Parts: sequence; structure tokens; C-alpha cells
Amino acid sequence: MAINLQKGQRENIDAPKFTIGLGWDTNSSTTGTAFDLDASVFMLDENKKLVSDEHLVFYNNLKSPDESVEHTGDNLTGDGDGDDEQIKVDLTKAGAKVSEICIVVTIHDAENRRQNFGQVRNSFVRIFDAVTNEVVLKYELEEDFSIETAVEFGRIYRKDGKWRFEAVGMGMKGGLQDYLNKYQ
Repeated sequence: MAINLQKGQRENIDAPKFTIGLGWDTNSSTTGTAFDLDASVFMLDENKKLVSDEHLVFYNNLKSPDESVEHTGDNLTGDGDGDDEQIKVDLTKAGAKVSEICIVVTIHDAENRRQNFGQVRNSFVRIFDAVTNEVVLKYELEEDFSIETAVEFGRIYRKDGKWRFEAVGMGMKGGLQDYLNKYQ
């Protein structure tokens, strides 16, 4: 049975192989331009910095060098039910330098398109077991981000030799470059 998390809540991750599913719906855009939300993963060291440039997994770099994280591809519209983008994770392959995996969703070209997360609804991140497909954890983003164009949904981190998930739900006005500036 899945654990539905609240912002700030933390839970152990017992399955070393799992998939992160991210989903969302968008309101009708008054700009006349479709929304393109992008999931990205920042693989960080103990200083909360990218292990290397290749440890940013997103639509232009689908796999980490250690093959522990794999993005299944960019969904340009978010149409349909269920996961809009998925990221496969195998923690048994994560390099020793990786101490945190940060999950971020940004709105592509948000400034030019005049779009923000206030126009996005039903956002969620879920973690499901890669073998059984059973949902282990789910976090539904309930905050109203009226000016934010990027949201850190959650983070997976090592503590005392175990992996844990924290529901973060923190918005930022900016995009992927702002997260790069933060983590490089």
C-alpha cells in the first residue's frame, strides 16, 4: 500500500530499483501556447553539488554515467492520465560520490510563454517498485505556485547507509539554468 506524503515528510526507500513517475495537468493557457514541463534529476555529492555535468539527467542527457538513473524521454504535452514522464533508478549502481538525487520539474520557455505553476494542477511524484509495479510513495503537490516556473518535487538521499525520500515541494522563479547555478 502506498504512503501518501505531506510536504517535508520523509520515508525510507526499501526497494533498490524503482521508477519515479511524475504527472501533471495544465489549465487552458491564455497565451495560446501549450505547456511543456520537463523532469530533471540532479545527482549531488555530499556538498550538494553536481558530481559532474553528466550527472544531470534530463531530456538532453537521458542516462547518468553510472547508469543508475535513466530518463525515459521528454513528454512535450503532458496529455493523458497517469505519469507524464518517468525516471528509472537503480540505487545499487549509484556511484559512491552520489549522496543525493534531486527531482526537479521546470516549465520549458516559461518566461517567453508567460506560464507558471499556478496554471498547473494535479501535480504529483510517485515512486513505484520496478519489479512489482506497486506504488510505494506518492506526493501530491498541493501548493499554489502563482509565480514559480520550477519546482523541486523531492529528493532521495543517503542517511546512515540507507536511502530515504523527502517530499520537498519548493518552488523557484526561474528555470533549469537556475538549478544549474545552484548545484554547480
